[in-house]
Amino acid sequence: MRCRILGAPVQDGSGRKGCEMGPSALRVAGLAEALAELGHEVEDLGTAAPRPLRPAAHPNPAIKALPDIAAWTEALSEAAYAASAEAMPIFLGGDHSISAGTLSGVARRAAERRRPLFVLWLDAHPDFHTLDTTRSGNLHGVPLAYAAGLPGFRGYFPELSAAVDPKRICTLGLRSVDPAERAALAQAGVTVHDMRAIDEHGMAPLLRAFLGRVAAADGLLHVSLDVDFLDPAIAPAVGTTVPGGATFREAHLVMEMLCDSGLVASLDLVELNPFLDERGRTATLMVDLTASLMGRRVMDRPTQSY
Repeated sequence: MRCRILGAPVQDGSGRKGCEMGPSALRVAGLAEALAELGHEVEDLGTAAPRPLRPAAHPNPAIKALPDIAAWTEALSEAAYAASAEAMPIFLGGDHSISAGTLSGVARRAAERRRPLFVLWLDAHPDFHTLDTTRSGNLHGVPLAYAAGLPGFRGYFPELSAAVDPKRICTLGLRSVDPAERAALAQAGVTVHDMRAIDEHGMAPLLRAFLGRVAAADGLLHVSLDVDFLDPAIAPAVGTTVPGGATFREAHLVMEMLCDSGLVASLDLVELNPFLDERGRTATLMVDLTASLMGRRVMDRPTQSY
């Protein structure tokens, strides 16, 4: 497969500094080398830059860095659209606000191809707030709502050329959802699998059912992997830790099933904050998970001695 890597060093959407170092940490951890070892053609497009800032003020006084995130969203939407031409783009965050741009860009590409775009959102949080409902004001909590075409973004974020149908979105691993998001998810028809559902039914049956829907519709699948999808015991390098996340094996199982499906067309790797990491362990894990998604099998793992 032809892979295009693009860095998006955005930290304005988070309430904590450090995510802008995420793309560099993923590169240092050997992302490109891991993909090349699996036989993929890898092109590193370097680092995206935001568009010029435009003044913007919103009635919600909690909102932070609105002009900055709007400028990044515009730039990343165009970059994602371009990178998704005859290649699989892998976007290196940066906080999860980058997905407002990456999702809108790949949705435009999917619409041109006349194929439905599905989204697998691997995250402790649904990021389904609008500009009106966010209480923290941190705009890494709104990208999925924006890409799904929820109201309240017009005049602040770029106009969507193609929205993602909420009924084609699956959130997996949720364990921290605000009341406004809970209501919005239900009203929009998003498939929600929180950690209790995973505990009760297992990761594989839930994911298999969703992948079956994607395959039946001849869809393209965008995967957005947030570090806090993982349990903080194995992935501490994130500013939004929530206990009880996916285990090492659960996370690799998800990636291996995605690989087997052959449906993944684009990928986000977000919320890696190297300043909070322990000797690069989280960055290394994110690279290993990406390698699993791109073809590394469980039996291919080298034994490590300490």
